[in-house]
Amino acid sequence: MVQLDTPAATPSTPALADPSAILRLQAGDAAELREAVRKGLPFSAFEALSSLLAISQQQVTAVLGIPPRTIARRKTSQSLTPQESDRLYRVAKTIAQTVEVLGSIDKARVWLKSPNRALGGEVPLDLLDTEIGASQVEDVLLRLNYGIFS
Repeated sequence: MVQLDTPAATPSTPALADPSAILRLQAGDAAELREAVRKGLPFSAFEALSSLLAISQQQVTAVLGIPPRTIARRKTSQSLTPQESDRLYRVAKTIAQTVEVLGSIDKARVWLKSPNRALGGEVPLDLLDTEIGASQVEDVLLRLNYGIFS
């Protein structure tokens, strides 16, 4: 069963190499996490991602492609839809990869919010609104991880 970590607990950088830690979820395994996404993640996972990246909830809604009014309704219902949960997980997965490659959440925040030449001057975080954009960001991170100039 997927449970929420306590909000007071701040995960360490090594733990942040896992998307469920970024979303402050305690999932026993991938199957449990997949089922949680299918049912809809709790709204607190959205808040955790916003807090971890130190960006406004409006910026997160833009990345997820969810209208602000919809987010207000999700806050009231305390649950995201399966599609919104899947998008949120995709962003968390990319953040986890960024933390793993760069070594800290602070470096990951800066990298995700800064224009990147390897991405044509785009800000990596802004590209996470689509699967292809997330794939491009992940490709750059893989090249960085393996020391390939890009």
